[in-house]
Amino acid sequence: MAEHRAMQRAALLEAARTLLVEGGARALTFAALAERTGLARSSVYEYFSSRAALVTELCANDFPLWAAEVSAAMDAVDTPREKIAAYVRQQLALATDRRHQAVVAISASELDDAARAEIRAAHGELAELVVDVLRELGHPEPSVVAGLLRGLVDAAVGAATGGRGAHPPERIAELAVAIALDGVAGGGQPRGLGDAEDRQQPGGTPA
Repeated sequence: MAEHRAMQRAALLEAARTLLVEGGARALTFAALAERTGLARSSVYEYFSSRAALVTELCANDFPLWAAEVSAAMDAVDTPREKIAAYVRQQLALATDRRHQAVVAISASELDDAARAEIRAAHGELAELVVDVLRELGHPEPSVVAGLLRGLVDAAVGAATGGRGAHPPERIAELAVAIALDGVAGGGQPRGLGDAEDRQQPGGTPA
């Protein structure tokens, strides 16, 4: 019985993701969920007391998975510069995924203050992923730089998803990686991700 309920709960969450992608927040109704999953509408309420409760659980399930994807992308490469590039690229890849966009969009309007605080904490954990990498590069203030890097990623996400610029998301990712690794004077292309000394300046700070 418990296994069956878990499967039904997972099916409802998956149906919610699909509805959000197909029709946005307005499409996510308990009637639509019931139709997608073959449940009675009253049965949906047995799993989620309200739409806000559904969205809260959707975020609680999906946000840690996205953080794990960023962490895995960083673990898949070797040098600190490659890890920083992976950190930027994977977050942009997630942000331009329609399922991610749909969940993030509805979370902004449906979640209460406590749930939003949990999301902010999850984003803070993402920034922590890169602190050790910056420390390995010899940066004297890795936490501060990690926060600045998070700001760069947020700006890149806005540029890639806002539809305002002429550049496709892939080019936005290239530019963001170049700035993260080599600053605004980097010319728009990262200068060698796998350099043996990771392009450190005197004093240990990344070039």
